[in-house]
Amino acid sequence: MTRVYRPLVSAKLSDLHPTQLTVGYAEVLEKRKQWNAMDKKARKDLLARHWFPCILGPGGIHYVVDHHHLGLALIQEGVKSIWLVVLKDLSWLEDTQFWRVMDFHQWVHPYDQDGNRHDYEALPRHLTQLENDPYRSLAGQARVAGAFAKDSMPFSEFLWADFFRLKIKSELLTQDFAGALKKAIKLARTEQARYLPGWVGI
Repeated sequence: MTRVYRPLVSAKLSDLHPTQLTVGYAEVLEKRKQWNAMDKKARKDLLARHWFPCILGPGGIHYVVDHHHLGLALIQEGVKSIWLVVLKDLSWLEDTQFWRVMDFHQWVHPYDQDGNRHDYEALPRHLTQLENDPYRSLAGQARVAGAFAKDSMPFSEFLWADFFRLKIKSELLTQDFAGALKKAIKLARTEQARYLPGWVGI
């Protein structure tokens, strides 16, 4: 029997399951500031055009594969519902096959704030359970500053976060974020970073 579903659906933010363990809290805070600077119409337009891409998984669970930072920011600002675009219906698969397909398509990133990989069972069940990775915040701010270009590769900024994690001490990051950002921008323009998505050269 052919399964029929609407590719665009309305959903509660509280029902969405993340496909990563962490976000950069600094980026979440920035998105909250942007939201608060908008008037009612701008907010409505943002919600109408920012569809959250998701995979329909076993049990009818919607797994979001992007916009984790925005989703968490919206929750913290009291937004209840958003629009989802269903990229794939995998609800008929067993759990093992489901996660293999998710991994194959790079739709899941089960790495913690230290860059260590975990089993899929460690993924949080709600966006509000996402942990903070300061290096992901650093990567996001470095991209905004022009250190590297935005890339369509899934979870590309986490690769940059891992690069900075090896080069910049956590003490500098927590005590002098501006100094860490300056160093990150410089590092991003070196040949050592040429393997990373969005590298713009020396």
